[in-house]
Parts: sequence; structure tokens; C-alpha cells
Amino acid sequence: MNDYDYVIVGAGSAGCVLANRLSADPGKRVLLLEAGNTDWNPLIHMPAGIARLANNRRLNWNYRTEPEPALNQRRLWWPRGKTLGGSSAINAMCYIRGVAADYDGWARACDDPRWSWDQVLPWFLRSEDNTRGADAWHGAGGPLGVSDLRHHNVLSAALIDAGASAGFDRLDDFNRQQQAGFGLYQVTQRDGARCSAATAYLKPVRQRPNLHVRTRVLVERVVTEHGHVTGVQLRRGRRDSERIEAGEVILAAGAINTPQLLMLSGLGPADHLREHGIAVLADLPEVGSNLQDHLDICTLDGSRQKVTYDHLNELTTGLRWWRHRDGPGSSNIAEAGGFVRSRLADDERCDLQFHFVPALLDDHGRHRLPGYGYTLHACYLHPRSRGHLRLRSADPAQPIAIHANYLSDPEGNDLKRMIEAARVSRTILDQPAFDAYRGEPMFPERRISSDAEYADFIRRKAETIYHPVGSCRMGKDDRAVVDSELRVRGVSGLRVVDASVMPGLPTGNTNAPTIMIAERASALILDKA
Repeated sequence: MNDYDYVIVGAGSAGCVLANRLSADPGKRVLLLEAGNTDWNPLIHMPAGIARLANNRRLNWNYRTEPEPALNQRRLWWPRGKTLGGSSAINAMCYIRGVAADYDGWARACDDPRWSWDQVLPWFLRSEDNTRGADAWHGAGGPLGVSDLRHHNVLSAALIDAGASAGFDRLDDFNRQQQAGFGLYQVTQRDGARCSAATAYLKPVRQRPNLHVRTRVLVERVVTEHGHVTGVQLRRGRRDSERIEAGEVILAAGAINTPQLLMLSGLGPADHLREHGIAVLADLPEVGSNLQDHLDICTLDGSRQKVTYDHLNELTTGLRWWRHRDGPGSSNIAEAGGFVRSRLADDERCDLQFHFVPALLDDHGRHRLPGYGYTLHACYLHPRSRGHLRLRSADPAQPIAIHANYLSDPEGNDLKRMIEAARVSRTILDQPAFDAYRGEPMFPERRISSDAEYADFIRRKAETIYHPVGSCRMGKDDRAVVDSELRVRGVSGLRVVDASVMPGLPTGNTNAPTIMIAERASALILDKA
């Protein structure tokens, strides 16, 4: 049979949740489509394997932005997962939800209280299986494993001590009422192994007779008849196109691929679609707009002690993890970090986030530096700059053009906050906790102090921290791409369920919020909430 009640495009963090929840009704036929391969690669499942995944082109879309005017015309690398589990199969596993004000803002943008903090928290809890157990802030028994790290480096403990001596609180949980402070991240792991969305949601239900999963298929467009979406057109390799009929199509391909697919299907900015010879089904000018991301700046110091992860014996590390599921192989590498409300914060939320890596990390780890050292990531959490996505051609296999437009806000707010983030990083790394380890500065290459020097450093070295959202935003206004039930405006039978619907960036990492969105959406689709 070639017809389904639900066809889900994209088997990433959202798509795996949808496949699980929608196929729980044995009377519904569900098809999950993924452009990448299965998640068989063992480096996915050993947490420290993340260090080897950066250059794995089979698991990664390997996007690049267009030249960024505010970043010396550099084209930034945007890795996105291309396998079952999507980016949750290649990320650093930090489990962060954001704060109440983020979701209350979403609710106002949508004029729908179902997206407020009080009403989304139960969906976070439903997804979670936290090893600390259930309480008002955490869930237990859900599909997604969340746990404390089984191993962390001595330098990660030094980072927390440094944060305390710099005047910041110590925290053992960033997902409670207080977010400000420094501590170890909880991670999406179960028994010392990565718990991706595919592991959590898809693997336990793969044998359901009403759930079909197809990998290595490229969806070319959604098919419509008289303003109603009736299915999708796809191809596998170089084979002829194939049509799949569906009662409802759900796009869960992420903040880059979902708007591209909408545009290829005739749903997007009308003039832009006509430029590429695409018939306009609905003029949706904001498809591909409102693109937001967390820009990140790394401060690197050399280490006088060989305690870092720079030159681990990979064979010994791998064997220990394989046998015992512990040791450095169980590390997410970005073990510790924190949140800070800086002197420049615009509201009560923290505006800076830090991820600490007890190793030298340059160009996403793709450029191996000599020696030993450690890295402190810092990003500004609430950028005002907005980017956009545009088709290069009507060829579905051609990557979309990414104009991130970092640091483009007219008031220069984002650059000022990034400078503050870099300054706070230097303050923390200069604390006595690092005295026994600190070597020469590596990035910046020397001690700097002026705003101009920091601005130059940021323009030369800042990169993404992998949090693109917002390119199909939900809202109550007519220009919003989807409504508060994630239905695409201008057609029927089509929804978007992924990070692209976020009206704004959450205060932190985006994986847990994306999973929550899919939990929330599943209930909306099934008319259970």
C-alpha cells in the first residue's frame, strides 16, 4: 500500500517523537521518511565519539552560510544531522529547556496559552526519564534518557570553582527555577550511551506493523490538489520520482530543510518562487525568514598539565566504554558550563551561556591544534539579528542559501553582548582555580582589553553553536507561517513540527525544546489536548 494516515518528513528530534506517538494508535498508518542513513555507526552511540563525527559527511548535511558581512565575509559551517535521530545523533547531548519567560513569550506571539510555560512543562516531563527521579521539575519513565555524566575531567571541576570565585553560583541543575550559575550539564544519555531521539522514541517501536520507516529518500515536494496537501513526491538515489498519498503531511525536517521543502512546493515568498519557475500555491512571505541562531566565541588557553582530552588513547578509551559504559568515552566533552545574567541583560533572563571543553577546540574541532589546552565557549542567548533562507534553484538536491546575518542588528546590540561574553570568559579562565593548569593564551592569541580588539577577535573567530530556529515561525498574525496548532497557512493537510516554528530562541540549547514541541504537537494532531 502506498497511502498513509500520516507521512512525516524528517526522522530527527521531532520526527522520531511524532512517529512514536502517532503510531501508538494501531488503526493509523504512519510513514517516517529520512534523507540520511540508519544510525548504525558506533561513534553515534559512544558519547565521546562526537569528536570524530564532525567530519563524517555521511551523517551530516554539512551546510555553509553565505559570506557573512559582519564576520569578515567568512562562510560559517553549519553541521546538521543526516541520519535517524537527526542532530540529536551528533550533538553534545546537553539537556537544557530554557526558562519560563521564553515560553510565555511564545504564548503571547501565538495568542494561545497552550504554549505558555505552565502548559508546556508537562510535555517536557512526559518526554523525560531522569535518573534523579521524578518531581515537580523532572519526569521519570519517559522515552528520553537524561542523566548525570558518568565521567568528567578535572578541568571541568576547575571551571565550576572558577565560576564560583568569579562571583557566580554553583548549580547542580539548570532546569529548575534558577538557571544562573555554573555546574555540570545533565545529558541525554542512558547507561552511559547517547540517547538520541531515534534511540529514545523510534527504536522501541520499530516493529509496530503500522509504522514504516524509509531511509535514504529525498522528498522533492509536497503534493497538493485544490489547496489541500494529499501526499509527497520523493526519490531514492537516481530513481524516478515516487508519490506517496497521505491524510496529513507533517514536515519535521528542521529549520533549514523544512522551509526549503515548502518553497519547492510553491509555498513561500511569491516573487522569489517565480524567479525559480515554481508555481505559487500560497504567497507566504515569511517562509525562510526570521532565521535566528546563537553565535559563539571560543576562548582557548594552553595547559601546563597533560590532563586534557587532546591526546587520549582512543583504543583504550573505546574498549573501556564498550565494556563498562564509563570513563572518558562516556563524556559528552562539553561537560560543564553555565548561564549568566550580564550587566547588559535586557530582561530578567540570563543572556549568556557557556560550554567548557577540556581540550583545544578550533573550527568545531576540525582543526587539530598542537599541545594541550582547554576551551570556553560563550554565546549571547537573545540576538536581535535575523537571517533568511533562499533557494538557489528549483533542484531539491541543491542546498539552500543560508544568510545568517549575524551581528546585523542596527543598534549593534548583538556585538556588544558578544564582546561581554568574551570578557566574562576571560574573567573566568583567569580565576585561581586554573592557576595550576594555565599556559599561554591561544585564542585570542594574546591578552586583549579594548572593545575594538574583542570585536576584531569575534569577527575573525566566532562560529555557530548549532541552534538555528524560527524560519517557519508560529504566530497569530497573518504573516506567520503556521498557526498555534502548527498548521501551514494557505493550505490544508500540512503541518510543520520542528525548531523552525519557534518564534524566538530559547534561553539555552534547542534539542529538548524541539522534542517538547513534537510531544505537544502529537497531542494536538490526535486531538488529545
